[in-house]
Amino acid sequence: MRVIAWLVEGTWPACVDAVRAHAPDDAEVVLLHVSGPDVPGVAHGAFAGLLGRGHPERDPGTRLEALGGRSAAGLLDAAAERLGRPCAREERAGRVEREVVAAAEGADLLVLARDGDRSRLGPRSLGPAARFTVDHAPCPVLLVWPESAPGLGTIPPPPPHHPPHHP
Repeated sequence: MRVIAWLVEGTWPACVDAVRAHAPDDAEVVLLHVSGPDVPGVAHGAFAGLLGRGHPERDPGTRLEALGGRSAAGLLDAAAERLGRPCAREERAGRVEREVVAAAEGADLLVLARDGDRSRLGPRSLGPAARFTVDHAPCPVLLVWPESAPGLGTIPPPPPHHPPHHP
């Protein structure tokens, strides 16, 4: 069994704990972190467009990419320690939701945390990246709450019933 745990800053401990609780001891576990192109890309573009044509050594995007890589490595190290068993670590960069779906190809389970409004139950508890991943994952998905799930009383009421319109 191959289990992929998609790790994101702030919610990764819940994913690691879910793997510990639900993946068999002999499962191949892959801890996955994906860095989006947004921040370094914006910095590269701003630098090239406004500031530094002809001076690539001053490009702040390069430094941001390096800092992001160190941050991802630190997160993966902390997650592996929390997991407490052998695992692989995978770092990817690109469109986050598409990279996660691609990494899940051939997996038996993908574990991810809710990334939207976690104050109440409902569809808004998934942000765009998680929603895309859940909708397109090529394997079963275990979706976890990063903290305790809100109570059932947080479910919005159903819309009012409107009788069918007859002409």
